[in-house]
Amino acid sequence: MIPWLVGTAPFPPVDTALREPDGLLAAGGELSVDRLLDAYRHGIFPWFGPGEPILWWSPDPRMVLLPEQFKISRSLAKRLKRSDYEIRVDTAFAEVMRACAQPREGQAGTWIVPAMQAAYGRLHAAGYAHSVETWLDGKLVGGLYGVALGQAFFGESMFTRMTDGSKLALAHLVRQLQRWGFGLIDCQMVTAHLTSLGARPVPRSEFQARLNILSAQPGRIGQWDFDHDLFARTAHP
Repeated sequence: MIPWLVGTAPFPPVDTALREPDGLLAAGGELSVDRLLDAYRHGIFPWFGPGEPILWWSPDPRMVLLPEQFKISRSLAKRLKRSDYEIRVDTAFAEVMRACAQPREGQAGTWIVPAMQAAYGRLHAAGYAHSVETWLDGKLVGGLYGVALGQAFFGESMFTRMTDGSKLALAHLVRQLQRWGFGLIDCQMVTAHLTSLGARPVPRSEFQARLNILSAQPGRIGQWDFDHDLFARTAHP
């Protein structure tokens, strides 16, 4: 059994999360800005489907990408050097969330339900949630969104409408976070795709220890703007 959160009741300790399903910690509560920030500060995130109550998770192990360990393939490295695309930050947050919410191949629905879109929209307005967007010929063709707390970034979801659309956004995000001194990108769940990008599973205890230090650092709250020289780019013939 897991506890049901009422009002501002605190989260239970993360080491009480279930092993099956992995990381299920609590249910109920609300998706207010304060509740979400408290959750992320403790390594907890919401994840639930249509018609379900709010479910809170803290899996063990935790998938983590250290910025300096991000792997750029040869094909992506070549794509990054071309000047035919544009990276924008925090200019289309709601559109990015809607794109991420579109059903994927083999999936019947999405966990990015309207309540989640509204909640993270409030986090964005408060300066904690951010979108990194890939634009081509004036069209949004890929991107991602997540939450920043101190010097930790919590990746939530990404989408692509062209080859490498989301990877271009991720590469720019990782390079900028390196410059800003961020210490980790939380990827939540273990997948082969994330492993190919350099992410690795770590014990929850190790993740929590890193997070306790990084989340206490001064953060970058508000509208983000990336440096323009993250990757050397040349005109594409």
